[in-house]
Amino acid sequence: MTKQELTSLKKKLGKNLLAIRQEKDMSLLDVSYNCDLDDSRINKIEHGKVNITIGTLFELAKGLGVEPSRLIEF
Repeated sequence: MTKQELTSLKKKLGKNLLAIRQEKDMSLLDVSYNCDLDDSRINKIEHGKVNITIGTLFELAKGLGVEPSRLIEF
C-alpha cells in the first residue's frame, strides 16, 4: 500500500466517524466518555491525521454504539 492510499483510507475512516457521530448527535466528549479514548485523539482520527489499530477501531465503535464494520464502509 502506498502512502497516498493509506492517507486516503485514514481520511475515509475519519469522514465515516464524523458522519456517524453527527448522525447520533454526539459530541467528541460523548464518544470519549463511552470508550477508552481521549477526545483530542478522536478529533485527530476524524481529520485523518493518525493511523489507528484494530483495538482503537473497536473502541470507537463501542463509543458510538455501532458495529465496527460501520466505520470502514467506504
